[in-house]
Amino acid sequence: MPVERQYEGFLPGRHAIDAFGAGGFQFGGMSHRGSILALPDGIHAFAPKTFAEIDDASLAPLFALPRGAVEFLLFGCGRTLQPVPAALRQKLRDFGVRCDPMDTGAACQTYSIMLGERRLVAAALIARD
Repeated sequence: MPVERQYEGFLPGRHAIDAFGAGGFQFGGMSHRGSILALPDGIHAFAPKTFAEIDDASLAPLFALPRGAVEFLLFGCGRTLQPVPAALRQKLRDFGVRCDPMDTGAACQTYSIMLGERRLVAAALIARD
């Protein structure tokens, strides 16, 4: 059985989400406790602990990417679906990114499927127990 390495805040490259729960995620042979932002350049530690804490500033790594690098952003809201605030949805739309909120489990699964299809997808995933 391979030894799982501890994730230190950024893992370069595109990685499917292998598991979630217990307050964190597993991906790329690593584990991370807390929320994550999965982007084309890698998986980043993500400060928001609740969906309500996601804002422009927390999504700065997404907005720093070249326009067109991401076409679709999945929001893993925790245990329940929550609406994306209108101002944030509009900022994403202006950046050329469509978004879809869902519970974190569904977002992890959808992200991994879309990644396997080589889609230009990202995910902001709130950790849950």
